[in-house]
Amino acid sequence: FPVEERFQLSNVWLRFKEAGWALLLPVIILGGIFGGIVTATEGAALAVVAALFISGVIYREFDVRALYKSLVDSGVQTAVVMLLVASSYLIGGFLTEAQLPQQLARAIGGVTENKYLILMMLNVAFLILGMFLHSAAAIILVVPIVMPMVLAAGIDPVHFGLVVTLNLAIGQQTPPVASVLIAACSIAKSDIWETTKVNLPFIGALLALLLISTYLPAISLLPVRLIYGG
Repeated sequence: FPVEERFQLSNVWLRFKEAGWALLLPVIILGGIFGGIVTATEGAALAVVAALFISGVIYREFDVRALYKSLVDSGVQTAVVMLLVASSYLIGGFLTEAQLPQQLARAIGGVTENKYLILMMLNVAFLILGMFLHSAAAIILVVPIVMPMVLAAGIDPVHFGLVVTLNLAIGQQTPPVASVLIAACSIAKSDIWETTKVNLPFIGALLALLLISTYLPAISLLPVRLIYGG
């Protein structure tokens, strides 16, 4: 790789001081969220206000034209995401009217009471749902319906929550809909199918992690038990 500048330890401190104010942004976002002060959305808005203040008052590099371009770009990217969210809620409405989640729960409960087989079938169901629905819609639509069956099978609700989250995370970056993948490609201005080809090994790794988390609950629940006990 070409060497643009020789590494010097003194430069590390110099660059850190220059970037110090900008590095406060993740502290503001994560500190506000984990501190219970703001929600994730409010944290993002707070970070924007902080960024405007830092660039305009502290660094004095505020550029109105750059701000206008950022607003246009963020508007386009938000429109892409909101179209996906709207379409997923329409699909969710259809599934609710057709009572497909209830039929799914009855079908799984009628086939087996073995918790590992139930988890296997729920894995498949949530992976497919994640490909077509936004995660919030899938959770609201299906989780309350299958939760009694999950508890009756003796599945830890925290373990089930981790499994659902992983399933939806994988589904949302797997076409045809892949809401997270489309949002990321919109921001990066990259082709969806080319990105998917590169993403396949990562999806494979996530699937392996999903299997480990599903069928070795002691591993996935270890951090929870270490922190909260039990």
